[in-house]
Amino acid sequence: MEKSGSPSGTQAVQRAMSVLACFRDGGPTLSASDLARRTRLSTSTAHRLARALVSTGFLEQDARTSRYRLGPSMTELGRLSFHQRGLHRVAPELGQLAHATSATVDLAIRNGPHAVILIGGSVDPDDGTGLRRPLHSTALGKVLLAWAPPGEDDVAALGPLRPQTERTIVDPEELRAEIERVRKVGYALNDGESSHGIRTLAVPVLDRAEQVRYALAVRSTPEVITDTRIGWFAMHARACARALEVLLLPPEERRITDF
Repeated sequence: MEKSGSPSGTQAVQRAMSVLACFRDGGPTLSASDLARRTRLSTSTAHRLARALVSTGFLEQDARTSRYRLGPSMTELGRLSFHQRGLHRVAPELGQLAHATSATVDLAIRNGPHAVILIGGSVDPDDGTGLRRPLHSTALGKVLLAWAPPGEDDVAALGPLRPQTERTIVDPEELRAEIERVRKVGYALNDGESSHGIRTLAVPVLDRAEQVRYALAVRSTPEVITDTRIGWFAMHARACARALEVLLLPPEERRITDF
């Protein structure tokens, strides 16, 4: 639980961010007690922070139920970030890859121990759920770890590697070996490690320093992404990733193309 006394400026900001983070799991509305339970703050503190966020538009409160939901400022900043990253330009490339492979296609970025899907077929169009995936149990996450900038590839920093299925890698040394294998072959596989009966192949979208900016995945079943067709799927995914480098990175940050 929270400590007594007035919070510092940094602590106040961290607490406010923790309140906003409560909405990551897709819950449309939350009460002050819900926020208190999820943030481990007192109900009065959670309520005070929520009211402050309402005053700035980051949350809004239903007048009838008194429950909170994300507000217009969050929508505005989210849309601005989406466009500033150039993500509004990538749908045709992702659609073409999905059509060519008959697979679900997703584009993700890293946020702490999670891969966050920014655009793709895994995102529920009705409520936006399905955005976050653990790094250690996904092909997207393995790619984001394999080509991470120096200092961001530490498996130990992920904390406990919790199993999603019986096939999830939960041993840090085994995960390190898997990440090294991913670097060597140029793609990552998730073969039933996060959901039964699902196979995913992912490749990196790299910058000039050969560091990952985004991870691109094609997801289907082992009957579609068969062992003999993995190379074919990887080839199509890599071609799309190179196109995304042009769409998403400024010229000075793109990899130099060999002719």
